[in-house]
Amino acid sequence: MSNARTRRTRTGGGNRPVSSRTRIVWGSLVASMTVVGGLLLALDRRESPIGDGFALPPLAAMAGAGGIESVFNTPEPMTAGRWQAIVIHDSGTASGSPDTLDEQARSMGLRGLGYHFVIGNGSGLRDGQIHVGARWLKQSAGAHAAGAKADWYNRNAIGICIVGNGERRPFTEAQTARLMQLVDALMRECKIPADRVYLHSQIADTPSPGRFFPEAGFRGQLGSGR
Repeated sequence: MSNARTRRTRTGGGNRPVSSRTRIVWGSLVASMTVVGGLLLALDRRESPIGDGFALPPLAAMAGAGGIESVFNTPEPMTAGRWQAIVIHDSGTASGSPDTLDEQARSMGLRGLGYHFVIGNGSGLRDGQIHVGARWLKQSAGAHAAGAKADWYNRNAIGICIVGNGERRPFTEAQTARLMQLVDALMRECKIPADRVYLHSQIADTPSPGRFFPEAGFRGQLGSGR
């Protein structure tokens, strides 16, 4: 089963060419947020508990080893080859938090939040805040993918949910920058190649994360932070 809704497949997507201007805009956005993040205090996960996971405050995670790398300090040790892909979803809702997504998952018969990470949009979870879920901390399988090969993706792919409905409106700049930073770190640490980073729409009959997801700019920046 999957946390994500399945809907009519989006058409006209694909990997469009990335212009130099798009690369510059994405690079500048991430770089500028990194500078701001470096001025903030390092994460103390004891101060930001959410359910069975923990939260990386907005911008603070942009401070390199003192921030985003904290997600790799898992109680259950990470093992080589454990994760082989990444799948990106939207929540399909205007607002959302780990608690509401957890309730939604349980109402569908799942054992709690199916995603490994959730990135907030300021409505339910702070804009750009990363919630690190219990499934990631325990290095356990997710419950986020639909489609013919859902079982494989749930067992072997890291599920990331961006709060919002990508079919109705764009995601925030903070969300897209934090997603890029998180995915880049996961690719580096887990040795996941760029062609194993999927949108949910690529593996299931759903448009998630939606037509407003900036796929061209996102893919143009994959691996740039390594």
